[in-house]
Amino acid sequence: MKVAPQKPPTCPAPTATADSGVPARAVKRLAKSRGKCGPHITTVTPEQAFTAAVLKEISPEGKGLPFAIDGLPAGECSAVTDGGAGLRRQARDLYWQGWKLTHIAEKLGVARATLHGWHKAERWAEASPTQRAEGVTETRYAQLVAKTEKTGSDYKEIDLLGRQMERFARISNYRQSGRERDLNPNIDARNAAAKKQPVKNFLSQEQIEQLRDAFIESCFKYQLTWWQNSHQRTRQILKSRQIGATWYFAREALIDALETGRNQIFLSASKAQAHIFKQYIQAFVFEVCQVELKGEPIILANGAQLHFLGSNARTAQGYHGNFYFDEYFWTTDFERLNKVASGMAIHKKWRKTYFSTPSSIQHAAYDLWSAKKFARKFKTDIDITHGKLAGGFTGEDKVWRHIVNILDAEAGGCDLFDLDELRLEYSDPEFENLLMCGFVDDSFSVFPLTNLQPCLVDSWEVWKDFKAFAQRPFGWQPVWVGYDPSLNGDSAGLVVLAPPETPGGPLRVLHTRQLRGLDFEAQAAEIKKICDTYNVQQLTIDQTSIGNAVYQLVVKFFPAARGINYSVESKTMLVMKALQVIKSKRLQWDAGNKELAASFMAIKREMTASGRSVTYAAGRSKDTGHSDLAWACMNALSNEALEVGTGLATPQTQSFIEVYP
Repeated sequence: MKVAPQKPPTCPAPTATADSGVPARAVKRLAKSRGKCGPHITTVTPEQAFTAAVLKEISPEGKGLPFAIDGLPAGECSAVTDGGAGLRRQARDLYWQGWKLTHIAEKLGVARATLHGWHKAERWAEASPTQRAEGVTETRYAQLVAKTEKTGSDYKEIDLLGRQMERFARISNYRQSGRERDLNPNIDARNAAAKKQPVKNFLSQEQIEQLRDAFIESCFKYQLTWWQNSHQRTRQILKSRQIGATWYFAREALIDALETGRNQIFLSASKAQAHIFKQYIQAFVFEVCQVELKGEPIILANGAQLHFLGSNARTAQGYHGNFYFDEYFWTTDFERLNKVASGMAIHKKWRKTYFSTPSSIQHAAYDLWSAKKFARKFKTDIDITHGKLAGGFTGEDKVWRHIVNILDAEAGGCDLFDLDELRLEYSDPEFENLLMCGFVDDSFSVFPLTNLQPCLVDSWEVWKDFKAFAQRPFGWQPVWVGYDPSLNGDSAGLVVLAPPETPGGPLRVLHTRQLRGLDFEAQAAEIKKICDTYNVQQLTIDQTSIGNAVYQLVVKFFPAARGINYSVESKTMLVMKALQVIKSKRLQWDAGNKELAASFMAIKREMTASGRSVTYAAGRSKDTGHSDLAWACMNALSNEALEVGTGLATPQTQSFIEVYP
């Protein structure tokens, strides 16, 4: 730095203090070597002098160091000053924004002469527009990354700035090589031969950026928590129903596959349920980019593969990649399936994500959730209470766990629920299990989950004659329909059952549906739609009290409908028949239909009001519908005689329930 013609003022000599720990010779040495000070130097503290002296000992001339000794532009009048580097960058950015040095000095409280020295030493005025843009971008990027609490807009801006720095790198490469393709990667594709076939499932970098932006912008707060912890090796998430977990993880996996090229494996209780991921992914890409992803599995242009698998352990072997295990608390033979699934992600670069609504504490997956094996091995219990896991927590077993019940989802911005209405529609136990992430102790249930698990099958793999999305899913083959009506806020259950093709054969639940908030006419209209879709041979309705109105409407278009008057005796016979077909492993339904399983699990034995008899109930009242699907299923099962499947059936065997045609 050049010195003004007039004699510069002499800098005050730094002094050493007794408690500073700075040698007096260091202070004198700095004062001697810096006999003059520029306009930006005021005082030199002993600590600054000591630092400068040490650096001089390393390199007396300051040569070979990647920075000036004082952290400022090297020159005769430089010295160590507080806040120099930060203020200098801030001043430089303001100058490049068009500020004058005088105004910058007023803004930052720095002497104008100091600014002039920085301006001249670093040649601010000579910086090209690209260099100015790079400097400002770098500063802003560092500020955002250093923030402890980041918002969704912060993540979006960080991503935008990162892409901008990538463009600067392209410009730099272009200046060195002069090749236009370094500036625009699409040049090669533009100049390719006209006959070149388009790459299957190709998405450009710009389209990938659009997908990422759309994904982050659409997330609720708790979903952003999942995104911020997507780097975790193992995640276990206990969730409420209908909070968008499957929707979210389908998009998360897609973004990861596009950006990293890693394979993604979706494992569900059934293949039908696994394909919900596929539908979400295809719809998302088409909505944002108007590109239709095709294939089974979907293979992206970068080589990443997206597999959609059911719970058949044999079909799940041989794959590798990140895997997402959906509704793992409702799968059959979980331990064997999990052994196969965890083998998919045995390499450290793969991630494992388990998420589900809770089922029973007797389910094998509960040991994984509670880290029972880890606790037994290391004598350490892991806290899995909601208070500990509501915000997400990595336990001693290095597993990140998170609980999101319906109240957490509402607090996280999910405004899709009417909690008061849901409390009317569900009984307290059902609300606690399905929406508040509470596990069920089914040890007192008539139908415990362990007995129901043999009923769970992968319908897409096993039922070759059933096409769920066809206009007539079961063709013209006969079906039985069972219906449990509703009144006001009560929920109704409807079940379509395929009768056995041979005596003693399997009884298959093809379709289930819960109806809420419908009057009698609307309920009858829904039953008529089922009659138009399937070849209904038998239709059985609970005719007790409130069900009689629905029954009277149904017989007008289906005269063969049968009504059951519920009593202690008839309910006992229904339960006995259900127990018989379940015990003989004749009843089947898709493993993804956890609502039907939960409905059966809720049925318990109770004493009648007189205390003389045992009946079966699930806490039903006019305000809370419960186990409607189970009772509807048992209504349909009543079309088969009790002894069928036991070896006692005869050709004259008929239904065991008294009906009213």
